[in-house]
This record gives sequence, structure tokens and C-alpha cells, in this order.
Amino acid sequence: MGLLDSFFDWLGFGKREVNVLVVGLDNSGKSSLLNYLRPRETQTDFIAPTVGFNLEHFVCKGLSFTAFDMSGQSRYRTLWGNYYRTTNGIIFVVDSSDKTRILVAREELQQLLSHPDISSRNIPIVFFANKMDIRDALSDVGVSSALGLDGVTNKSWHICSSNALKGEGVADGIEWLSSAIKSSLDQARR
Repeated sequence: MGLLDSFFDWLGFGKREVNVLVVGLDNSGKSSLLNYLRPRETQTDFIAPTVGFNLEHFVCKGLSFTAFDMSGQSRYRTLWGNYYRTTNGIIFVVDSSDKTRILVAREELQQLLSHPDISSRNIPIVFFANKMDIRDALSDVGVSSALGLDGVTNKSWHICSSNALKGEGVADGIEWLSSAIKSSLDQARR
């Protein structure tokens, strides 16, 4: 890093590197959401289900994100905990049209929130109530209620309605997460 880069970092203009986990049940739209965040020329029309995890990188509001896109299949959910200690934020994606599995998403959220590496820190969480374009999908208020988000009092959180395939609501949620992570990092520096 050169002297000029150090000076910009000192002034707060440099890009800080942060890690975020992208979690949710399988087929909720996690990979589609991250595909939308890629530069236009690298986006793809075919999104394969994630097995294990994938890494994606994107930039927002002076933060350079490394996103760990974690598989939501039941046999892989135990892997999520391996990344909790180093995460600066969480993106939790919910298929708002899958009313039968929203209780499973709630249980996974409760396990995540009770993990020692998460419960002891104010890690910001953005929830995407995804697939809002599907008829009879729950609203963001309905998803919030189904997940019990009113009971999450020790974390900064925000919920956005989204359609990850078209990018609707994605920028709003990522901008909120960026601001919340910056605030959290600034508080840790003090």
C-alpha cells in the first residue's frame, strides 16, 4: 500500500474490506441476489444451486465485500457456523412465497442468533423477503412477523421486499447493510 493509499484510508476514503454471510434456505434466491450485484457483463442467466459455498465480491459505499454464499440445503446448514466469527454482516434471504418452509427459516434464524459468535456481537442483518413477484407471496411485514423479527432486539436489522432476478429492492438492502457495517466498524475503532 502506497503513501497516497494510506492517506486516503486515514481520511476515510479507502475501501474497507468486510465479510458477509449470505444465508437462507435452499431455493430462496441467495445466488440470484449475488448475481444481480455482479458487474452487468459478468451476470448470468443460469443460476445453479449452491453446493457448500461460493465466494462473490462486490463494492458498495466504500466497502469491498467478500460474500460467502452458503448453501441452504439442510445437510450444509451446519457449515454456516464456521464463518460466524469473521463476519461483519449477514444477508438473510427468505422465499416469501414458500409459506410452508418459513417456519424452518425461522428455526434456522434462531439457531444463528443464539450461536456464541453471533449473539455476543451487534452484527447487522439485512433480510430480503424475496420473490415478491410471485402471487400470494407474504409481504415484508408478513415475513417479519413469521420470522419473529420483533423479538430481535440486540442486533441492527432491516427487511426489504425484493425480486432478486430483476434486482428490485436489492440495492436498498445492500446500501442499508453497508451503512450499518460502517457504523459498527466506526464504533469498534473508538
